[in-house]
Amino acid sequence: MDFERTTRPEPKIDWFIPIDGDGNKIGTVQAERLPTFQYLKTVAQTADRNGFHSLLVPTRFSNGLFEEGQPLAETWTTVTALCTVTQNIRFLIAVRPGFISTGLFARMVGTLDEISNGRIDLNIVPGGISGDLEKLGENSSHGSRYERAAEFIEACKLLWSSPKPVDFDGTFINLRSATCSPTPSKNLKFYIGGASDKAIQLTAKHGDNYLAWILPTSRLGELLKKVQKEHHLVNRTPSIGMRTHIIARKSETEAWKAAETLLDSRSQTVVSQRNAIFSKNTMEGQKYQIEMHKNHIVDDNLWNGISTVRVNCGTAIVGNYDQVTSKLYDYWKLGIDEFILSGYPHVEECNRIAEEIIPVFKNKLVQE
Repeated sequence: MDFERTTRPEPKIDWFIPIDGDGNKIGTVQAERLPTFQYLKTVAQTADRNGFHSLLVPTRFSNGLFEEGQPLAETWTTVTALCTVTQNIRFLIAVRPGFISTGLFARMVGTLDEISNGRIDLNIVPGGISGDLEKLGENSSHGSRYERAAEFIEACKLLWSSPKPVDFDGTFINLRSATCSPTPSKNLKFYIGGASDKAIQLTAKHGDNYLAWILPTSRLGELLKKVQKEHHLVNRTPSIGMRTHIIARKSETEAWKAAETLLDSRSQTVVSQRNAIFSKNTMEGQKYQIEMHKNHIVDDNLWNGISTVRVNCGTAIVGNYDQVTSKLYDYWKLGIDEFILSGYPHVEECNRIAEEIIPVFKNKLVQE
């Protein structure tokens, strides 16, 4: 895909903070490793030590990997603490507009940016799994959430750019003589995902990075054409990120065995909870993740078995080290600038991918 770039920077490689819990098995009633601060600190420090660029920290209102009432770490508090025990790694913080007053949130961002020494970015999440937002009193329509997100970003940028009190008159957000101090560094970027037209339009106008969940390259290529077209309409060039799980082993046989083992203790209670959610889901991206395929094999070395027990991205690249590296390379050629990876458990797989996948992948890029 031609993104009209004369040169491309080296892709960024990110990791993930498992706020739902972690372990060698997923979809069980309780996580083998609960999402305590001590454990999440270990994950963050492992990724920091391995030189990952950033850590995606999702946001949820109930556990989305184990039984939904199980412990779940709150996003903003978790990031604030993790910033103080890491050195270089950035944090990509998932945020849902509308649950905190915009003026207060802008100040929270400025303060956390100062605490982290300028190491935070924001993943704006306007949509969501059907029924999820309602758990905390949110009853807005899908369309209005994107309109509110646009105002949210505009209002934050206004507050951060003006040394004087500002007014903001919107449909959802209104500010009167509002000020914000401290303000975040100019390094902070807005990441926005979603496969719907409204999500793509929001990214084109207000985002710095578009995030996609992994799909077969042919299907993702079609989606990225829409992203490119929408950005060009507003004279912007997209920067593209992709979220995927990784199951890599020395041999392909070992990798597929690891994929099967990951789910062999899943609970029917958890499966039923996810099915109930997906049966009323309206997210375009989620529909792709839960499509039915024989043995959950979506495409060569792509497996969506994780989607049977996990909300949101449920597809993994599965294969030996060379196959996984080649798959990442194919997505890079498609236009992906940033890869948000994860694997179970997140400590051991962070080390494995840092040692066996990333150096080979980057070497392929140099040869290109």
